[in-house]
Amino acid sequence: MIDDRFLAENTALQRPPVQFYFDFSSPYSYIASEWIEAVAARHGRRVQWHAILLGATFQAAELKSPISHPLKRDYMLRDFERSARFAGLPYRQPGTFPIPTQNAARVFWWLHDQDPARAVAWAHAGLRAYFTRGVVLSDPAVLKLLLVESGLDADAAEAAWNDPAWKARLKSENDAAIAAGVFGAPYFIVDGEPFWGNDRQAQIDAWLASGPFKGLT
Repeated sequence: MIDDRFLAENTALQRPPVQFYFDFSSPYSYIASEWIEAVAARHGRRVQWHAILLGATFQAAELKSPISHPLKRDYMLRDFERSARFAGLPYRQPGTFPIPTQNAARVFWWLHDQDPARAVAWAHAGLRAYFTRGVVLSDPAVLKLLLVESGLDADAAEAAWNDPAWKARLKSENDAAIAAGVFGAPYFIVDGEPFWGNDRQAQIDAWLASGPFKGLT
């Protein structure tokens, strides 16, 4: 007999994965990273993670970071913490925010090409460290300590993030994301349908369950 777990795993492999775009410096990416796998798995789907740089997408879309607007900044800082609390997640607003995250993202893609699961584990480690402990991922020395803490080869990772090949890889991933219409994070694409923001969880869940909403073609 074929057990239910085998059927679920093979069904997930056959159906298109949910595309999940995130930035290590995005609070909403942190929150979404904690629920997207469970939501996808509930509907027999996998998740394909994409580390990107919000700066690149903002530039392409001629946008500015929301916190760069004085009228929005205080609200956004309040909403980051409130949204995490609503999701039942620990959160501490980093003292240095936002930060450049190209090195953490390059490590993600370096790991991804070895083992996607290790890359996802690194994404969780980096996001949780920054948004619960204030670990400044943009500081190379601090980043190396986190890599060691995460059971990774910090020297090899440092060599990767300084390697022109991995710099080019991250640029190509940013370019691909922009070509796919990504202009912020977290950003999801489900069977060609785009969803932007951590607050789209309920819509993504419903879309995965039944496809296009009634009246939407």
